Amino acid sequence: MNLETGSSDMKWYFYVLRKYWDYSGRARRKEFWYFVLFVILFSSVLIRIDEYLGISGDELVKSMLGISGVTLRRFPEFGLLNGLHSLVMVIPFIAVSIRRLHDTGRSGWWLFVNFVPMIGGLVLLFCLAAESQPEKNRYG
Repeated sequence: MNLETGSSDMKWYFYVLRKYWDYSGRARRKEFWYFVLFVILFSSVLIRIDEYLGISGDELVKSMLGISGVTLRRFPEFGLLNGLHSLVMVIPFIAVSIRRLHDTGRSGWWLFVNFVPMIGGLVLLFCLAAESQPEKNRYG
């Protein structure tokens, strides 16, 4: 599939969603980062919609606890719509991350470096932002 033609960069988002269960092959930087960009944009919009509809995390917690007139501001990002969106995006994000690591010549097991305290996330970010291997590697 040639994704270089066309006018919308959102095609990369839908491309990743179509390949949500594909952990083999490679994902170029463009594919990965456009997917991340649109996930963040959709989450931002859904957080505002959750707050507008009164189904943000704070509102849900207050209704479960039976309190009113108190401002919690602890869970605004865990609203109903954003929570569902985040849950649905877990598998596609893992899949595209593994394919992105494959594109840099690393195994998908490198995702677990994220669990190393303090520096793990930075190491993973560096790996995901690294240049692709132009030559064919063992992942495709």
